Amino acid sequence: MNKVANALYAGRRILLVLWIILIIGFGFYAAKLPSVLGGNGFEMKGMYKDTEQLLVDKFDVSEAQIIVLFEKKDGVSDSKFQQTIAQYMQKAKEKSDASKVDIPTASNKMIKGSTAYGIIHFNHDDGTMDKRVEKVRTLSAEEKEMSVKLTGGPIIEKDMNTASQADLAKAEAIGIPVALVVLLLAFGGVVAAAIPLMIGIVTVVTTMGVVYFFHPYTELSIFILNVIPMIGLALSIDFALLFINRFKEEIQTKSVEQAIKITIQTAGRSVIFSGLCVFIGLAGMLFIQVDIFQNVALGGMAVVFIAVFSALTLLPSILAILGTRINRLRILKVSEQGGQSRWRSFATFVMKKPVTMTIVSLIILLVALIPVRDMHLEIPSSEALPTKYESRQAFDTYNDTFINKNTADVYFVLEAKQDMLNEKPLTNAFTFIKQLKKDSLVKQIDSISTALNVKSSDQLQAMLENPQISAQTKPAVDSFINGHYMLIKATLDTDQNSDQAKDFVQKWKDKRSPFTVHIGGYPKFEQEIFDEIYEKAPYGLALVLFSTYVILMIAFRSVLIPLKAIIMNILSLTATFGLLVWLFQNGHLGLTESNIALVLPVFVFGLVFGLSMDYEVFLISRIHEVYHQTRDNNVATVEGLASTSKIITSAALIMIVITGAFAFTDVTPVKQMGVGIALAIFIDATIVRMLLVPSLMKLLGDANWWFFTKKRDKSSSNEQLKS
Repeated sequence: MNKVANALYAGRRILLVLWIILIIGFGFYAAKLPSVLGGNGFEMKGMYKDTEQLLVDKFDVSEAQIIVLFEKKDGVSDSKFQQTIAQYMQKAKEKSDASKVDIPTASNKMIKGSTAYGIIHFNHDDGTMDKRVEKVRTLSAEEKEMSVKLTGGPIIEKDMNTASQADLAKAEAIGIPVALVVLLLAFGGVVAAAIPLMIGIVTVVTTMGVVYFFHPYTELSIFILNVIPMIGLALSIDFALLFINRFKEEIQTKSVEQAIKITIQTAGRSVIFSGLCVFIGLAGMLFIQVDIFQNVALGGMAVVFIAVFSALTLLPSILAILGTRINRLRILKVSEQGGQSRWRSFATFVMKKPVTMTIVSLIILLVALIPVRDMHLEIPSSEALPTKYESRQAFDTYNDTFINKNTADVYFVLEAKQDMLNEKPLTNAFTFIKQLKKDSLVKQIDSISTALNVKSSDQLQAMLENPQISAQTKPAVDSFINGHYMLIKATLDTDQNSDQAKDFVQKWKDKRSPFTVHIGGYPKFEQEIFDEIYEKAPYGLALVLFSTYVILMIAFRSVLIPLKAIIMNILSLTATFGLLVWLFQNGHLGLTESNIALVLPVFVFGLVFGLSMDYEVFLISRIHEVYHQTRDNNVATVEGLASTSKIITSAALIMIVITGAFAFTDVTPVKQMGVGIALAIFIDATIVRMLLVPSLMKLLGDANWWFFTKKRDKSSSNEQLKS
């Protein structure tokens, strides 16, 4: 690090100019990032997606749909209501260039009392959907006989993007001012406090500009708009806090040049190891081939890299130019010695009763993790959108009025090697339908058999051979048969989110058949997403745990400390998940009851496992320095805690403030993630860092440094032999 420190100090002015150019350039593209975000990110390559495309290509199923919800006003007759709806839908079709519309009538069960719905279908989502939606919105404002609300995938997606941007602004409005207060309490001066915030903002803006260039190669989820600022601000401020604190210590007795170089060699080394731990924690998500995990991993890894890069280049350049002016504009008197003395006393107290403190800490964590056993995971849907949005209100009304929540639709597309109307494939298809009907979970079948009320393939072929009957049945045949393909819809007697529905599609996927069987529908979508996460997450977990262990072992020259850190992290994270279940799933502390977002455990683990290692690296690095000088484990632990606890506590508090601010947002998965990260950091900074770390350091004694001690002793023996 000595050569790096020399080079960074020598090129400080050039680096500052380069950073100004980078900020201006990437800032321009950062502003354009929201325009290329879309969808909730739950997309992956698989049978579900292939089947959905087959339904579009072979059976005229629309690629995108807008649901129009109509509610009759008082004094309007039923006939006038239906007439006005028909006129509206026809205008909507013409104005939005839709492929077709479904007009509600009493016969098609799309009208119930004073409520009705229609569907506007679009064959191609060619990037003009927003403009088409706006054209339909202008029509909605013209109606007087009824209220008109729009919902459906494209509109909910657009509103989710708007809500995410509003959430980001709200979180920043809360988090940044509070973070500034914490920084003022930590440093006492406006200049020193403002620099970490500036570095954080620069990191976030630069990363957003970089991520903008990912959009031609991958679909970018709207949640990336919250993830990058959440990680970027918290991590950059943490790094800057550590860096500035060390620089302020060194500049008291050394020149600016010496202080900068020592800071880079010590705090800079900690930043690199910390960043590497967070980077690997996020990289573990790349194993899961679902867009949202890929997005968060790529966006998170990008922001971590830029956070480390800015901490090692931009920050030293600013500090080298400021020098002793870092202490300017002091508004609070901060006593370093008084703070260290209190932390030293606390650490000594904990280490006098290590067994008791360890037991108490473990009891607290074990009690907190008990609710984990009741965790129910679900894929975020329209319910993640705040209820104040019209699209959410309309979708809820549509679901409550027209959708049977106790059933689930599964689509089977049978693909034969020859035309489906040939004798053999048709006979096999009817056999398949009969087998499907026998399944205990199947409530109803919609197929060519039910459409034409025929019991066998022979009946159907006889019907098709009669020219008069064949002409009458052609529309029904075309709806279910197209060349080598046949469509069958099975309605299941269970909720579409249920385990039974997921088991059903998995069972029929694995069943032997003379056809290539393609399966679609929401249960298939859920089954693929859940299976992908459950199958691939362990690989990411193994990578994170193994890599983190090796990195920390190299950093601290210890076999036990990395193992202890990993175990404590897993325990504290599990306790966090237990508290999240208690808060959200059980609806405590005024929170609306909601299941835990499926992505949350993976996200929180990937982010917090690396972030909490920040503090482990900061703390153990200083303990390691003292141990290297004194060879006394107890002294090293006390002094390390005394010298770093204030800055680690300040860093943790800032992390809690920045991420916890998202608890006040409206999009449920973002709220859960913000609360989850804040809780995990709180547990890590209190129970783990204040109680478990000193207790276990005391109990393990010199064994903490087994690898380091062995290496040093061997080196000393060699020197003695030479002499």
